[in-house]
Amino acid sequence: MKWPTQVVLVRHGQSEFNVLRVIKERDPLYRKFKQAYEEDFTSDKARNLAEMVLEKYRLDLGDYQTRLTSIGIDQAKITGAGLSLDIEPPDVIYVSPYFRTRQTLDAMTNAWPELSSAKTTTDDRIREQEHGIQILYNDWRVFHVFHPEQKRMRDLFGAYWYQYPQGESMAQVRDRIRSFLTTLVREHAGQKVLLVTHHVTILCFLASMERLTPEKVTDMDKDLKPVNCGVTFYIGNPDKGQDGRLELTEYNRKYYSD
Repeated sequence: MKWPTQVVLVRHGQSEFNVLRVIKERDPLYRKFKQAYEEDFTSDKARNLAEMVLEKYRLDLGDYQTRLTSIGIDQAKITGAGLSLDIEPPDVIYVSPYFRTRQTLDAMTNAWPELSSAKTTTDDRIREQEHGIQILYNDWRVFHVFHPEQKRMRDLFGAYWYQYPQGESMAQVRDRIRSFLTTLVREHAGQKVLLVTHHVTILCFLASMERLTPEKVTDMDKDLKPVNCGVTFYIGNPDKGQDGRLELTEYNRKYYSD
């Protein structure tokens, strides 16, 4: 069989940015801004509120540097412990270079020490979707207020095809995942592989393996996106196709309780 016998994908644990999103949604200032945005995102009112939101919630760090919260570390430990009971240790681990994914793997290894025996490789191709200059605004609505032409472009092209300035579209993330899949076939046939990665990367992995349409991918991103430390399982089936294939057996399993 040309494929690995098993591929398990894990999204990183709760990050500082994940928490910030929840805090903003509870903030009366942000609620006022969202209402003004929905009424007319080009209005002076929306812009004034956007400036206040930007000043209040400026992160001043790149997406690469965003770290896990203490809850995220606990989620990763619980996930590592749960996986140790459900699957055999992987032969090889691929991890995104971002801080939060490496922290997730460290915490999983703390709970499942056998992971330290696997060959571990950091691979840029499984990093998160790059959001370009939007990251400076820390919020896509705020970004749209200051760059209204970008909202019009996103509305025109759709979430799958739209590319933030100096960033990536989901289609481009899918392209690099296709490249990564060739590595799985070329270098890891018959092996067990673990990936510690990000939510858009997981969706694009599924999109490539299951041949999903752009519409299906964006629907999943709205309603079925991977949760923090959500686990997706692929098992190799040598009886499917001339060279066998990987089959999706479970998507987005969560080992911890909210």
